[in-house]
Amino acid sequence: MTILDLKSDECIPYFKGYIDLAVDVELIPGLISGLNTNLDFYKSIIDSKLDYRYAKGKWSIKEIISHLIDTERIFCYRALRFARQDKTALLGFNENDYVDVSNASNRSLDSLLKEYESVRQATLTLFKSFDNQTLKSKGIAGAGEVSVRALGFLIIGHEIHHNNVIKRLYL
Repeated sequence: MTILDLKSDECIPYFKGYIDLAVDVELIPGLISGLNTNLDFYKSIIDSKLDYRYAKGKWSIKEIISHLIDTERIFCYRALRFARQDKTALLGFNENDYVDVSNASNRSLDSLLKEYESVRQATLTLFKSFDNQTLKSKGIAGAGEVSVRALGFLIIGHEIHHNNVIKRLYL
């Protein structure tokens, strides 16, 4: 299943910008590939860049990694709720508030990457448990409706977006 299988009503336009970055990627292989590629990428970053900020008020690379971990957990929680047919509308979250209290700058890269890997393994286990019908389940998250499978592609595309920012503005 690729993003080409997604219907236009499976996510809000804001999410589409991230999801479109996962073009030609199948869901489960994309999550697996992202894990391996990103671990190698983050490990290749020299220590002096991990706390670097390209401008005042911008996140460090460690904070970006922490943000990716938090966001993946939230997207998985949403996917689980929608997969289980929970019709409760879920509120959005302020990523800046999360990063502000993440303590990422006081953590080692190794501890962040262990957490990242653990979260991704849980994501894979969750998404592998969904059948095709479950992946099409929808719910309300933040500003609109989103499907379970769109959330999976959102995880992939969101990560691609932030890694592109790291490459362009930090390295």
